[in-house]
Amino acid sequence: MQAYQILLLVLAYFIVLILISFLTNKSGSNSEFFQANRQSPWYLVAFGMIGASLSGVTFISIPGTVAFSSFSYFQVVLGYTIGYAVISLVLMPLYYRMNLTSIYTYLESRFGNRAYKTGASYFILSRIVGASFRLFLVANVLQLIVFDALGIPYYVTVSITILLIWLYTFRSGIKTIVWTDTLQTLFMLVALGISIYFISDALEINSLWKYLGDHQNFQIFFFEDYKSSDFFFKQFVSGMFIAIVMTGLDQDMMQKNLTCRTLKDAQKNIFWFTLVLTVVNFLFLFLGLLLTDYADLMGITEIRDDLFPAVATSGGLGIAIAVTFILGLIAAAYSSADSALTSLTTSISIDILDIEKRYSEASQTKTRKWIHVLMSLVLIAVMMIFKYAIADKSVINKLFEFAGYTYGPLLGLYTFGLFTKWSVKDKWIPFVAISAPILSYLISEWSLIYINFEFGFFILILNGLLTFLGLILIRSQKDQRASL
Repeated sequence: MQAYQILLLVLAYFIVLILISFLTNKSGSNSEFFQANRQSPWYLVAFGMIGASLSGVTFISIPGTVAFSSFSYFQVVLGYTIGYAVISLVLMPLYYRMNLTSIYTYLESRFGNRAYKTGASYFILSRIVGASFRLFLVANVLQLIVFDALGIPYYVTVSITILLIWLYTFRSGIKTIVWTDTLQTLFMLVALGISIYFISDALEINSLWKYLGDHQNFQIFFFEDYKSSDFFFKQFVSGMFIAIVMTGLDQDMMQKNLTCRTLKDAQKNIFWFTLVLTVVNFLFLFLGLLLTDYADLMGITEIRDDLFPAVATSGGLGIAIAVTFILGLIAAAYSSADSALTSLTTSISIDILDIEKRYSEASQTKTRKWIHVLMSLVLIAVMMIFKYAIADKSVINKLFEFAGYTYGPLLGLYTFGLFTKWSVKDKWIPFVAISAPILSYLISEWSLIYINFEFGFFILILNGLLTFLGLILIRSQKDQRASL
């Protein structure tokens, strides 16, 4: 495809999203922006969450890992299923019973204001870094295959992209995103299905199941080396906790669930979302086998994150796969970015500025709109930093890993709050929440250097455990006397 053709495709895509925003836009009230008036059909939320969970990183990265790690990632996915069950049976009833807009309000009722602000701050930090990084990776691909050829500089590309996202989310927020995420998930799944069809046809595979069963890279379970990051129990348990914290304790993901009419609808949404997401992740890994073999056959040398883009845009498979890849890539990137922008606006409005308590209804709406603009500018600024100030890719990857550390304190806080009746000294909670990630990093580095043990995703559990232990240390005197 020519660069101008891809540009027209991108513009057409955003026109459709903006049209959806006009169709779903009604009052533009805060209730509509934050909660969609709790009228979202559960099946739309479930379907749309698939796209938000996968993101542009998953769309590009999972197929590229198969040549090096086989299907080991599926061990994490199996752990997800247990994590989502915990969300459905433990967290969702809590959120609906308390009628929450921001899930971090729970921390205020359980511990106090410092805990509340700490939890919200960690989410904001994590979401800004994570969303910017995901969008940055995809923007780089689009810049390389489209905008460089048209002479459009990177900062213009990013600014216009965020402007378009702001344009279709600024009025109705989460209500619009429930519908746009559904469309974007559809594009992703169509891209996945068409890619599997065309590549398997090019490889002349008669039986996909036989091909899969006979392939040397088809190995799901790894029990041999407990020190390896691919070890089954390490991956499975980590997957369970990753699902709990990155969905159940994440305002971005939970805000969609809280737009369902009832708790029962929200739980149905989680069940079907879990089932479909498991199948989709397996298909992405299967696509990785096909991409690896096709690249070997055609002499394509790109690997990992560059593999899927190289194969799709090489021209050997025709224009259909190129078009669907571009649409799928855009959908994967912006389904994550638009909901992140909305959830960040929600968290800062509700959690940090307390607009529901401190302002009149008219002032609340005005303040929320200004925060939405500010968050758009912040995302642009962080992406500029990734591009120009931090050119070393390994450093950028470390920043993305750092975002994962921010969920550990949330895991510790919620676990302590839900499964103990102890109270703590609220003023010391920020200190515990800051210390736990630092100690986790030092322990992981020490274990890798001295005993060659890789924590991998397991670092989240260590982080949460250290937070939990820190909360025990700052229990109130009353609770300590009672336990004696």
